[in-house]
Amino acid sequence: MTLLRGPCRVLALSRCSHTPALANKIFPSALATRTSQNRNASSSTANNGNGNSSSKGRPKTAVFFPGQGVQKVGMLDPWVEAFPRTAKPIIDEINDVIGYKLSEVIRDGPGKILNLTHNAQPAIMATSIVILRILEEDFGFKTSERADFTLGHSLGEFAALVSGGYIDFHDSLYMVQQRAESMAAATQAAEEEYGGEYGMVAIVSEPEYLQALIKAIDEFVGYGSPGTKSESAEDKSPIDQVLIANINSKNQIVLSGNLDRIKTLVAHVRQFLGHDPRAVRLKSDSPFHSPIMKPAVGVLQNILAGKSRVKGRENEDIVTWPGKVPCISNVSARPFGSKEELKDLLARQAVETVQWWDSIKYLDQEEKVRRWVGIGPGKVGRNLVGKEVGMRGKDTVKGGGVWAITDPSEIEEVLLGLEETENLDDEE
Repeated sequence: MTLLRGPCRVLALSRCSHTPALANKIFPSALATRTSQNRNASSSTANNGNGNSSSKGRPKTAVFFPGQGVQKVGMLDPWVEAFPRTAKPIIDEINDVIGYKLSEVIRDGPGKILNLTHNAQPAIMATSIVILRILEEDFGFKTSERADFTLGHSLGEFAALVSGGYIDFHDSLYMVQQRAESMAAATQAAEEEYGGEYGMVAIVSEPEYLQALIKAIDEFVGYGSPGTKSESAEDKSPIDQVLIANINSKNQIVLSGNLDRIKTLVAHVRQFLGHDPRAVRLKSDSPFHSPIMKPAVGVLQNILAGKSRVKGRENEDIVTWPGKVPCISNVSARPFGSKEELKDLLARQAVETVQWWDSIKYLDQEEKVRRWVGIGPGKVGRNLVGKEVGMRGKDTVKGGGVWAITDPSEIEEVLLGLEETENLDDEE
């Protein structure tokens, strides 16, 4: 049989949607389930929640999902065209949960409408899960059998929890929608009461300056230790609040809050640190992960204290514990250790710093993760991970690789890459 290559091959497979047997024929070992011994080991890892996988015979693997800022008009179109039988029912579910035709906003835009927080957040999360479901249903890819960890950047944590088996897609998408609406409302309230303009600014430095930069910013804004910064800022008016929203990599952080205040802070750093970092305003209409977002914490706490909205699970807790795959918290940069901790940190994540760099370092250096698969729109996450672990695509020297599935044409490269690195380890 002659195999088609690239997008044509994926489109050809789409005509046989819901036929994972065909995908298994084409990618026999990449899509085959692990032996019962490894599957039990993975289950044991998920049950104890400590992230210490005992699986043998392949490099440890992490599946990760993107956050806000990667949204793009038409980002679902290639998936609907290539896999209509799988995508369309999920899209109907998305519209039903959201309560309006979010799929039409994603398809038609315009960009200024899609970029609004209450549209962008559920749109990104939903697109990520559409791609995940296609991988599951059309290619036999199961996170519980292929991955040792899941994680997501900020908003992406909700998709990671779905992928890891902790929260149902319906419940997670509802939480994302409510979170987004409360964040947008909190920003509007701050603007109306205090004036000013709010948003986020990326600060790109040289690696040797990063720790001094973080220390200088914390001293300037007067916050305490990590994990308590949102509480330290409660006595400040919104117009004075600035927080390090993300620590993304060895040379990039993101500031969130009042834009004039951020400008002053950057000038302070340049004057007293003797360093001139590059400042880039991000595509965001709200100051995420700053104390201004505190109303979203209460919204999420209320939802997480309740029951599932999924038909047939109305009397069950919204969080399933244990999940199937350990999931890394944005706040602690470690796997969630209990149901109670998951609920607490997931709610607080709205105001706390996203410890993405620490999360990647932990998985790379302590857990020895060697294969990284990004699922969702945009390649920002893949670029951040690749920069830290020193890989891009398949790397047989290090026994793994860093990939992203953002378009149907990328599926083959990723699945073949997983197949070809399946039996590699650090020693090889």
